[in-house]
Amino acid sequence: MANGGMSQFQEVMRQQLESSMHGELEKLLDISTATERELHRTHFEGFKKLFHRFLQVKRPSVEWNKIKQPAEHLIQPYDGIAAHGLPNNSVVDSLNKLVVLKLNGGLGTSMGCKGPKSLITVRNMNTFLDLTVQQMEHLNKTYNTDVPLVLMNSFNTDENTGKILHKYTHRVKIHTFIQSRYPRINKESLLPLATVNDMTGQNTDGWYPPGHGDVFASLYNSGLLDQLIALGKEYVFVSNIDNLGASVDLHILHHLASRSDGKHCDFIMEVTDKTKADTKGGTLIEYEGKLRLLEMSQVPEAHIDEFKSIRKFKIFNTNNLWLSLSAMKRLQEQNAIDMEIIVNTKTLCGGQNVIQLETAAGAAIKCFNNAMGINVPRSRFLPVKTTSDLLLVMSNVYTLETGSLTMNSKREIPTTPYIKLGSNFTKVQDYLRRFQSIPDMLELDHLTVSGDITFGKDVSLKGTVIIIANQGDQINIPAGSMLENKIVSGNLCILEH
Repeated sequence: MANGGMSQFQEVMRQQLESSMHGELEKLLDISTATERELHRTHFEGFKKLFHRFLQVKRPSVEWNKIKQPAEHLIQPYDGIAAHGLPNNSVVDSLNKLVVLKLNGGLGTSMGCKGPKSLITVRNMNTFLDLTVQQMEHLNKTYNTDVPLVLMNSFNTDENTGKILHKYTHRVKIHTFIQSRYPRINKESLLPLATVNDMTGQNTDGWYPPGHGDVFASLYNSGLLDQLIALGKEYVFVSNIDNLGASVDLHILHHLASRSDGKHCDFIMEVTDKTKADTKGGTLIEYEGKLRLLEMSQVPEAHIDEFKSIRKFKIFNTNNLWLSLSAMKRLQEQNAIDMEIIVNTKTLCGGQNVIQLETAAGAAIKCFNNAMGINVPRSRFLPVKTTSDLLLVMSNVYTLETGSLTMNSKREIPTTPYIKLGSNFTKVQDYLRRFQSIPDMLELDHLTVSGDITFGKDVSLKGTVIIIANQGDQINIPAGSMLENKIVSGNLCILEH
């Protein structure tokens, strides 16, 4: 009886919270301009669905004992896919049905930059967007095709991205659309943080882009999905714009377009082998007969260590996704794309605690027919999230050609070096100031740098190199130095390692 009463009380509270949220959203619509009102209303409808699910009784989205390792046919090795070869007559045909979509909603704030992350310079004065366009241009020239590039911008990145797109217009067709703009939720009151100033554009603290899972609804709502289908496009390759390994792969495209077993595949997720650096990445599991993306946020506390284990969960999601456009349209119209909610708590600059309700695109895999994973080489996952990543892609470990980075053929070690730069290098400006030139890292295995350290020109790093400056100390690695299997301590004493 007590439990029933409590459940009823909780339901009344949920309804009151939902009603209050809806009322506040209506107030925000009332102060919108007439031209923006319909757009805001569309965004709010998507937000209301997420908020409604958020208020439901909190249960683990998976029962741990129901989790299975995926059957072999559900996750296939890339080598097996590539071994079938490419029929000459199908490559151009498949490419003419393809769209490349880059997720371009992120800012470079984590590396101390302002504006879209895609406009950060990463290699030979090229930005992420420059390299993407170079890849597309090379692909289209090689096969005499016209594969368009689509950018999903956020309200944070759309204006600045739009200002530079004119420089690419003669090189590749580019379409853009803006993902949804959802109101941040006050953690204490569970009401929108947004105010009149937020609606009039004077303040953006009240808003956030709700994760890349929004790609399905926003592409559909923009009208661009229908336009692409009308142009004869059938497939889309979706990836993060900061993943420099995510270029169009003809073998995966061919597999998506022509399954030899007769089953039409509507969704392919590229996964790759997990290392100790990837323990937090989402993984694919088999759950109730279907492939499903399991994120760490869904894992019960008691099983976190098991989830991070490389022995049990051996792969993780690269967020390189291949999908059928018609299947996306059908599922969107049926309101059948169901993705687990990621509850992201943040503290704003003013100390305000907020909640952001987000979704991940890969979580939609369970909704598509005959979905599968392909275990791809690590070279297809080359994200730049930190200055440590930036140092790697700027170095001679990689060579750059037609917008694509590939492992330097002169590097005899098959894996990339592990690089960890300390807090003095976090911001791009500080990082660039501390390297007079990028070191030779062709024979490097491991680099750890901590403290106030600068590198002169033409430094060479080999094997395992650890450089640690104690608090108050400064270390300057002289120009022309060669450090091989060395530990450099706070007094610039170089030790054998």
